[in-house]
Amino acid sequence: MADFSHFGGGDEENAEIRKLTAEVEADTDNFESWEKLIRACEAQEGGLNRNSSPQALAALRDVYDRFLLKFPLMFGYWKKYADLEFNISGPESAEMIYERGCASITNCVDLWASYCSFKMETTHTPHLVRELFERAATCVGLDFLAHPFWDKYLEYEERQEAHDKIFAILQRVIHIPMHQYARYFERFRQLAHNRPLSELASAEELARFRAEVDAEAAAYGGMPRQELEVEREIRGRIDTMYCETFRRTQEETTKRWTYESEIKRPYFHVTELEHSQMSNWRKYLDFEEAEGDIARIIFLYERCLVSCALYDEFWFRYAQWMSSQEGKEEEVRHIYMRAATLFVPVSRPGIRLQFAYFEEAYGRVDVARDIHEAILIQLPDCVEAIVSWANLQRRQSGLDAAIEVYKAQIDAPQVDIFTKAVLVTQWAYLLWKIKGSVDEARAVFAKNVQWYADSRHFWQKWLEFELEQPTNAQLEAQHGERVKHIFDELRSKSRISAGAKKGLFLIYIAYLQERGDKDAMKQLLVVDREIYGPASTCSLSKPALKENGATRPPLDEITLQKAESNYSRYYEYIAEPDAAAQGTASFN
Repeated sequence: MADFSHFGGGDEENAEIRKLTAEVEADTDNFESWEKLIRACEAQEGGLNRNSSPQALAALRDVYDRFLLKFPLMFGYWKKYADLEFNISGPESAEMIYERGCASITNCVDLWASYCSFKMETTHTPHLVRELFERAATCVGLDFLAHPFWDKYLEYEERQEAHDKIFAILQRVIHIPMHQYARYFERFRQLAHNRPLSELASAEELARFRAEVDAEAAAYGGMPRQELEVEREIRGRIDTMYCETFRRTQEETTKRWTYESEIKRPYFHVTELEHSQMSNWRKYLDFEEAEGDIARIIFLYERCLVSCALYDEFWFRYAQWMSSQEGKEEEVRHIYMRAATLFVPVSRPGIRLQFAYFEEAYGRVDVARDIHEAILIQLPDCVEAIVSWANLQRRQSGLDAAIEVYKAQIDAPQVDIFTKAVLVTQWAYLLWKIKGSVDEARAVFAKNVQWYADSRHFWQKWLEFELEQPTNAQLEAQHGERVKHIFDELRSKSRISAGAKKGLFLIYIAYLQERGDKDAMKQLLVVDREIYGPASTCSLSKPALKENGATRPPLDEITLQKAESNYSRYYEYIAEPDAAAQGTASFN
């Protein structure tokens, strides 16, 4: 951070910048706060120029650098920053900003066109300007709306009066499906009349056309033709060849027009993208993948990930497609790194976990562990990441290593009670499913019920665990006692909402009906009366529960719904802890 206490401006100006800086630091995702801070820094000392104080200039650069580190796809701000540097420090500083910007958003037609225009005006060495144009052509030449760039390239060569290079550029462009393809073809065709044959076709094509012309002349038994007449015939065939090129380009352009016309926001912004826009990108990617041109597929993915940078769905898809190509390990790694470190919010950790799986698959287990740790620094209550980390340890170091992960996280003070409840059940299921020890798993549930009785997830998993145990005629009575014990504990110890309890007791009623003994209906009627009966008989109607001599109200439905939301595809779990309920699992 720049030192705002030494600005050349007044105290009021400094105070405003400090205030806006605090707002940005409090919420770095707030785009409007960043905009206000940038405007305030630009307005220092009545507007910055090359004579402004070093402190004010440092503050401006610091804000731009931090903003563009946070939002690297904001191409307009890269251009604005470059213009400011040009006015303050000259062309070399501006060029450095353009280089940083084009490295951050490599497929932005507008930014590359601005950079090339800047280079045209400030550099008088043609080969350096052409090198930049060629770099830009590699990055944005295939864009459906690349005409501003190609127009700028043609404009430069016109200034140089390099007609051969103008023709060569047009010869490349007429093969690219783009918005203004017809305009370039017409210009190419006009110039082609005055270009030598050697520029119009390859040596092999010219030899083939000449052989065809000679063969036709011989077939009709005519006199040998003059060279001008032969050339005219060859030019006619070349023109036919390029008309076929035009037809193919037109056809390819028409195929893409449907998708391109639906793209309403081709640039990045922090505001939510409409569902119809994302659907269009999905269909466009499906189309381009079916076409099979790898260069065009990659280019379209890169375009899509400007508009859809904040949506991990498209990063997943890009990585999956790239991994299907031979020898693309580094490219896939780069996709994951960009998604995880720059664009997808950590609040959606799925792409980071997929990155960890990728690194583990390629033998970089330490990197996979580091990714999990990094997620938990930001999201200490992320069940998804903790479970994934424990499973990583199980795969690489054995069951005990996985259990140690769960124990460490359950003991961690920053992890809330409802998250710990989920981790306890995962620990028990490891002992049951992996180690095959039902007794140890059952002991984990029994010993920890005192801590996690307020977690619906804990009760549901404990119940599922017992219901899935195999039984026979001799063990069924014992099995029934264990299931009944869970519901007795649920009724006496848990403060989950009445609605949640009723849902769980429905399972018990079904169990009594389907697997109960000859006295099961007596127990069913008791449950029906005490759980589903009127207020005078329902034990759930009591307004408070006593614990340690103090009366506490039951947790309300909304609190529990917030605390225990549904899992995502990776068992994503978001919890808001109950400040009154804290505890630690028992390991003994």
